[in-house]
Amino acid sequence: MSIPAADSGGAAEHGGGARSASSRDRDSQVTNPGPTTVTPRGATPRASIPEQAGAVPPAGGPSRAGIASPLALARWVEAPDTVSELSLPADPDAPGSSPAGAAGAAGAKGSPVQPAPRAQRLVVAAALRLEAFAISRADLPEGTTIVRTGMGPDRAHRANRVVREARPDALAIVGLAGGLTDETRPGDVVVASELRLADGTVVATCPTAPLLAGELRRGGLRVHVGPMVSVEKVATGAARTELAATGAIAVDMESATLAPGAGDRPIAAVRVIVDTPAEPLGKLDLFRRGVTGLRTISALGPALRAWVDAVANRRLLLAEPRAFCAGVERAIEVVERALELHGAPVYVRKQIVHNTHVVADLASRGAIFVEELDEVPAGATVVFSAHGVAPAVWDQAGDRGLDVIDATCPLVEKVHAEARRFTARGDTVLLIGHSGHEEVEGTLGEVPGRIQLVESPEAVKDLQVEDPERVTYLMQTTLAVDEAEEVVDALRVRFPAVVGPGSADICYATSNRQNAVRRVAAEADLVLVVGSENSSNSKRLVEVSERDGVAAHLVESVGDVQLEWLRGARTIGISAGASAPPLLVEELTAALSGLGSASVTVRSVGTESISFHLPKEVRRPLSERK
Repeated sequence: MSIPAADSGGAAEHGGGARSASSRDRDSQVTNPGPTTVTPRGATPRASIPEQAGAVPPAGGPSRAGIASPLALARWVEAPDTVSELSLPADPDAPGSSPAGAAGAAGAKGSPVQPAPRAQRLVVAAALRLEAFAISRADLPEGTTIVRTGMGPDRAHRANRVVREARPDALAIVGLAGGLTDETRPGDVVVASELRLADGTVVATCPTAPLLAGELRRGGLRVHVGPMVSVEKVATGAARTELAATGAIAVDMESATLAPGAGDRPIAAVRVIVDTPAEPLGKLDLFRRGVTGLRTISALGPALRAWVDAVANRRLLLAEPRAFCAGVERAIEVVERALELHGAPVYVRKQIVHNTHVVADLASRGAIFVEELDEVPAGATVVFSAHGVAPAVWDQAGDRGLDVIDATCPLVEKVHAEARRFTARGDTVLLIGHSGHEEVEGTLGEVPGRIQLVESPEAVKDLQVEDPERVTYLMQTTLAVDEAEEVVDALRVRFPAVVGPGSADICYATSNRQNAVRRVAAEADLVLVVGSENSSNSKRLVEVSERDGVAAHLVESVGDVQLEWLRGARTIGISAGASAPPLLVEELTAALSGLGSASVTVRSVGTESISFHLPKEVRRPLSERK
């Protein structure tokens, strides 16, 4: 894309806007408008980057953006778009690129020589010299090839041959673009989830877009992910409105046409927005936005480097069971039915389940989440979360005349009932769990002062009980099984008469997911667990894998995956906490599969068929009420 001098209406062309008439006239005189292949690292010739046009020595600091001043930018805009090349030292890993490479390819007589494994080859396509120069100043991997394609679909189509001949292991299309929505602002980065033609045809999908977008956000950039559309000529005014109505969030003139050059290799399209419908590009801010956009392009290097380093063929092992359990499904349905029956707003004390995506979705539909009941208007409808509450909270709800719907998980309610029963018969109850967790607070509140929290085996030695012969232990339902058993072993040493509940407190879903993670960890180089940071059962899954000696990370969604984790990991296990939506696992699996050829296999320890009845207050939907 070109940097616009500004059209008569002040609006930018996709990826930067229309060049001046004089520049276009000179372009029309170019006899060989084909693409240019440029490899940035270590290059010394500057044939296509004249010093008087603003090339900046590769010193550190902001000047690495490659644009020294607005005057230099203007000279670049007005310079003819001729075709030229920057030659580079040959890629030492390419067959035949050196005597050693040739020997490796052919093999020495009687003694075959194995060539050294090469890094994945990144090919970057940029429309015009400004964009190519900006990305050449980025911190790209050694051996990266930059193809300057020329502006527009015709030139991009011809450039596909050069892209294919560069033998990409991954193709990144970079440059400037026009924004189509008010959410995008000049200077923002758009990473395409798919590339479309103007008629809506999807030319390519970009499944790794969330992974790349996450890296860019961690680098401090404001990033959007969504469809990108490529058009044949400048789109302004009504044309942009029509394109926005299709769901596309950015427009350019080359990306969709360049996509076939990637073949079946990973592809990414990363564009910096220079103008939007709300902020069209005018003459006064042309240089500022142009320079800002080009500097942003030059900051894409670390993310692109991490992206291509993560490209590999892999096995993905899905732990089963994973994601939602019956108690979580029940709690979510309680809120949904409450909204149907009572209309918005419906108040929910605490998070209904510990997952930010679930909470955000319900909030968008009219649920209001509060920390305490004094935030709820008197007489309103309130839902108690799946983690349960202490009797004092019920009393407060009664005092305020609140219409309560209890979504407490039945397995949590079992622990509450045990706490009441054991203390009633005179036992000291020791609750194994984590301080501050809502479930723990609710259980401790059943009989204040008669239940003690035990968080670790080390804490057992400091416990004081009235009668060592009458001690009972209970457990938080979301603990790691082996972690809890270590505490039980310590209790049995200290209090030989201690007894536990008649049936396990740690819920079936927690145990099943932990066993499934162990199953995939036995084969994996890395385990990724989808879940929120405040989800106890999700965090326990990470700990289970780590205790088995396999690196593991907890991620809210695919965008939280750091690409450096994937380097060298050829088998990746995937699971999700009991409060994580299954869709998040699907998105993660799709993104990882987009990094190369991937086989996806389920490792199951069994299926779950348990379901729980809804509270009587919401059993009948509104459509059945008379």
